[in-house]
Amino acid sequence: MRIEALRQRLRALGANPRHEHRVLRLWSQALPQTHGKRPIEKFLPATLRQALPAIERDLEALATSHSEHPGADGSLRRVVALADGQLVESVHLPPGRTLALCVSTQVGCAVGCTFCMTGTTGLLRQLSSAEIVAQVALARASRPVARVVFMGMGEPAHNLDQVLEAIDLLGTAGNIGHKNLVFSTVGDERVFEALPQGRVKPALALSLHSTRAEMRAQLLPRAPRLTPEELVAAGERYARASGYPIQYQWTLLEGVNDTDEEIEGLVRLLHGKYAILNLIPYNAVEGLPYRRPSGDAAAAMARRLNKRGILTKLRQSAGQDVDGGCGQLRARAARDGTQRVITLRSVAP
Repeated sequence: MRIEALRQRLRALGANPRHEHRVLRLWSQALPQTHGKRPIEKFLPATLRQALPAIERDLEALATSHSEHPGADGSLRRVVALADGQLVESVHLPPGRTLALCVSTQVGCAVGCTFCMTGTTGLLRQLSSAEIVAQVALARASRPVARVVFMGMGEPAHNLDQVLEAIDLLGTAGNIGHKNLVFSTVGDERVFEALPQGRVKPALALSLHSTRAEMRAQLLPRAPRLTPEELVAAGERYARASGYPIQYQWTLLEGVNDTDEEIEGLVRLLHGKYAILNLIPYNAVEGLPYRRPSGDAAAAMARRLNKRGILTKLRQSAGQDVDGGCGQLRARAARDGTQRVITLRSVAP
């Protein structure tokens, strides 16, 4: 279901723009349609009131919790079941990250990043804009969400219209600040054309991972062939136009992109740019050849970059204790055929 199809359904039931906005606002904020001081009998037309229970059932069915995996770091990884039985993942990031939720935009992914479990499955199908927002509504039913990062399963640029429709709703009726909607992409010229044109202009995260074009092509084999220099130049234009710094994502792979050569490349590319570099130590995936660097080595790289004038933050992958690297939980659930299992783990004090 697209959000636009939902809007048309509401209009056919007699909704005017205020009625439509009310229904979408309450849904996207995980509030019951009866919420508010003003009785719906005095606000909504009778035809819409009579249809609300069926509409609510349809919206709830878009995304339901298949299994939940709390991490010792306070994160919560959720395997989400879609109405057709397909599974995706969403993640409440640990406390201290602005009540952030990471959501999926596709079932699988076509980019094929060689360090990512999701990339091994290929693309199964696109998510609709309503399915994307439904992940947020499902999450808000259990925890507050003030920031949404489109960085779960999938490449948002490959589902651009649906993702932008979801962003528009979340940045208006969903009551999430525009800079707290983060569009994460490997880089696509269509993204840099489309994002400035929307009424909701999200922040942008660009997956860089290497300053060497040949290494980046090896790590992201089906990403558009923008060189690191071209990617950063396009990012800088959007950063200056939107007023938000670009977040450059760098999955830290021991012996691959933690070298002196890469540090010099990052200084060359990012010095003076309106940017934040997020170093994210690799969350190991069984069967893939990459290793996670030691904590000391990762911290040392972040210190060296900061001393050279590159604003660098050392991030930690959420849910390491539940083997929750992107796509791992979905892969296990699909393989095992589990049915709505809630996995409880003790949380360290």
